[in-house]
Amino acid sequence: MKNQITSKIAVLTGASAGLGRACAREFASQGYNVAVIARNLVALESVKREIESYGSKGMYVQADVADAKALAEAIDKIELELGEIDILVNNAMVSVFSPVSKMDPDEYLRVTEVTYLGQVYGTLAVLKKMKARNKGSIVFVGSALAYRGIPLQSAYCASKHAVKGFYESLRAELMHEKSNIKISTVELPAMNTTQFGFVKSRLSNKARPMGTIYQPEVAAKAIVHAAKHKRREYFVGFSTIKTIWGNRLAPWFVDWTLSRSGISGQQTDQPENKERNHNLWDPVPGDHGVHGGFGKKSKNFSLTFWFDKRRHKVMALVLILVAIVIAYILIRG
Repeated sequence: MKNQITSKIAVLTGASAGLGRACAREFASQGYNVAVIARNLVALESVKREIESYGSKGMYVQADVADAKALAEAIDKIELELGEIDILVNNAMVSVFSPVSKMDPDEYLRVTEVTYLGQVYGTLAVLKKMKARNKGSIVFVGSALAYRGIPLQSAYCASKHAVKGFYESLRAELMHEKSNIKISTVELPAMNTTQFGFVKSRLSNKARPMGTIYQPEVAAKAIVHAAKHKRREYFVGFSTIKTIWGNRLAPWFVDWTLSRSGISGQQTDQPENKERNHNLWDPVPGDHGVHGGFGKKSKNFSLTFWFDKRRHKVMALVLILVAIVIAYILIRG
């Protein structure tokens, strides 16, 4: 269903495919004007058409989030053409599936520049503007892997850990300043996105999401919700909560479990094509949409997030029920 165009503007990095593209659709479906930033020009043009199909204004800027100057110029251009940015979603990422012993230093640098520093640069580009207006919302796209590193993804896990540290520092500063800028982080599970066909890999078999897989639309709804509410953190998927709390309570057990299942659990039984394109340095040509190849194994709903965003109502209901049970016992007693 098409929406009336509003004055609200959401900006998304890494939105030419996968989760970012799902977020662009979700924002547009809720009446936001949407600007997207990524490297793949063909895909960006397609995303813009999708945004406009909802009746919203769409815009794209071709830029690499690892280039702080280019990203700042992209933000300036969006404000000049669309207006004041209300929401920024820091989503862009790249990764390498590889044992640490086979990684190259420049691969660590590139993953860090995109997956961690891309979120820093995006934040810096909008923060001064939002501070001058004393309003706005910034969403950091996190992961269960921001709390727990897993084998074969050391560069990605380290970058998500860094994002978490940066976010916490910024949040404390904004609270000290009594700022009206909202910032939130959304910790995500494994998702059925296009990244598993794009990512650089040294694995023998094709990479796959580890654990319970969710469709990207589930995460997109959580990210849009987070952008509109002043909550510190959201968790999508029980697997995310299980990973975080399991590592808090018994990291040694998680080490042991991952040593036994973490390698095979991230690979299918299909051999990898060593000659295929990957997106570490340059975008993979073409328009690739939102979904990866694991749709039949993916969930379309997260019960944990449903409870998470209603937690105050749920807790109130639980307390009422407990009070009723206690009153009943006392009366009968």
